[in-house]
Amino acid sequence: MNEEVRLQKYLAQAGVCSRRAAETLITEGEVTVNGKPAKLGQKVTPGQDKVVCQGQGIKPQKEAPLTLLVHKPKGYLCTNADPHGGKTVFDLVPPPLNELRLFCAGRLDKNSEGLVVLTNDGDLANTILHPSAAITKRYRVTVTRPFPMSKRSQLLKGFEVEGEFLRAEKVVLLPPVKNEASPELEIHLHHGRKREIRRLLEGVGFLVKRLQRFQIGNLTKRGLPKGAVRVLDKKQINQLLGKTK
Repeated sequence: MNEEVRLQKYLAQAGVCSRRAAETLITEGEVTVNGKPAKLGQKVTPGQDKVVCQGQGIKPQKEAPLTLLVHKPKGYLCTNADPHGGKTVFDLVPPPLNELRLFCAGRLDKNSEGLVVLTNDGDLANTILHPSAAITKRYRVTVTRPFPMSKRSQLLKGFEVEGEFLRAEKVVLLPPVKNEASPELEIHLHHGRKREIRRLLEGVGFLVKRLQRFQIGNLTKRGLPKGAVRVLDKKQINQLLGKTK
């Protein structure tokens, strides 16, 4: 007999999206259970309750878990479908892997580049995205004018932007540094709110010219050219999670 599970976990395990994204879909009224609007925290019985998300019936996952690392070029969206017909990271996934239902576990905006994780493993995605996991994401950032060392403490202390508290875990000015200022920065985050680095820098008066995520956990983009896709094995997933063994 199947046991009840929380709806957001069911959607994640079915490969629809991460638990966090599932919560958003539920609260926005995009999910029904047995024909009725779903409620956050509601439980369902897999194989018995009829779950529909955005008009599509959702069944328990039958596909084997799969996790991909993609080196996203600039100009690609981290979405399953662009209504305007733009390019998405899923266009980079080769057949037959592109036939599987995958979603992004941590996004980059269209004008950013670097590492993106695609998976159908909802539990893994939840681990990657949850702040308690403290998985470090490392970025190389170029701003439009030299960034002074005196502004560094503001990014580390953090501040509120549009009702969200944003803060960098680490900020390094990259050489060569003249007069204690540089247009090149390395910034570390443990989380990844929407456009967080751009919003942080804009908050102290700087615009981003280029943004690249070059590392997630202990996994880097080394050996993975732009537009390339790598299937991750268990060892590499542990590296992604910041585990050394």
